Amino acid sequence: MTDQPFRPGRRTLMMSGAAVAASLLTRSTAGPLSSVLPERPVAVAPSPRPQTQSIGDAALDPQLLRKALAALDSHAGAIRHRDRIAIVDFAAPSSDARFHFLDVASGQASRLLVAHGSGSDPRHTGWAERFSNASGSNASSEGAFVTGDYYVGKHGRSQRLAGLDPTNDHAMERAIVIHGAWYADETMIAAHGKLGRSQGCFAVGDACLDAVFDHLGTGRLLYAARA
Repeated sequence: MTDQPFRPGRRTLMMSGAAVAASLLTRSTAGPLSSVLPERPVAVAPSPRPQTQSIGDAALDPQLLRKALAALDSHAGAIRHRDRIAIVDFAAPSSDARFHFLDVASGQASRLLVAHGSGSDPRHTGWAERFSNASGSNASSEGAFVTGDYYVGKHGRSQRLAGLDPTNDHAMERAIVIHGAWYADETMIAAHGKLGRSQGCFAVGDACLDAVFDHLGTGRLLYAARA
């Protein structure tokens, strides 16, 4: 795949490069993944228009950012590209744009809605209450993931994720991926006050999927946790 500049959806947060880039650019680039990854699938839908904020709005918890940066270092051997990362803040409800995308080169960031697993929210409150690495749990997992190849499956265009921590190292066998879903669209917030739930995958609105794929590409860090 050829990485492209991130052209995110409606909920974008513009940040000066000092907070993120200064921390990330000082770290060296890691070695390659062992597998050969194919090209990104053809884009079929534009992403929504982003909403801008300043770094002072503190949309991303600083403690969660520090955890993600620590994961970027500790998993340096598995993460091929360190120019862009993504962070999911599971301390926030599904009605918040809690899927954060950080572009180190430009110092910009954006955020989108993302669903969590039904096993993490059995009462469907909109909050992730528990996490699991077990097959059949339908729960979200915390920890560091590295983005893998693209494929077309039962949820359409999807991207595989490999879990790098003991809390998520069954991600491949559980088929925990990034995919689009109608229940992760922002219209669900207006109708129900929360998103629907996945089976543990990182589900985003269909209109946002291309923006997510363009930003992450393959061999990059996705870090998911509660601060």
